[in-house]
Amino acid sequence: MLPTGTDAPDFSVNDHNGNTVNLKDYRGKKVVLWFYPKADTPGCTVEGQGFRDNFKSFEEKNVQIFGVSLDNEADNKAFAEKFSFPYPLLCDVNREIALGYHAVKSVEEQYAARISYVIGEDGKILESIESVDTKTHSQGLCSRL
Repeated sequence: MLPTGTDAPDFSVNDHNGNTVNLKDYRGKKVVLWFYPKADTPGCTVEGQGFRDNFKSFEEKNVQIFGVSLDNEADNKAFAEKFSFPYPLLCDVNREIALGYHAVKSVEEQYAARISYVIGEDGKILESIESVDTKTHSQGLCSRL
């Protein structure tokens, strides 16, 4: 995990709708990156629904939510639409984000680790979360921010 206080690695990848997302464009907002292993699997669905259900509260706190997986745009789009996720799912097919944030150890890995980061308005890591309970993660994180 990246230690708190370090600069968050910048990235530029497509989301599930084909839009390019650059981390640097979100300076001035807190950003939550929640990494998940595979679109439309039970644990990832529960975790994603938590962020969906708390989305308005995160918005009110000026927090941008990004789900991140190694899935392609089609798989993430189907996942987002099936469960009405109101936030972008980043399609890290080249493992750029996952490698930078230690969600994978190599480009050969098929699934990202279930970890999360909170990035501050200044682009520095505020919180690194290695142990995630899919049922309570979003609510607990929202209440801390």
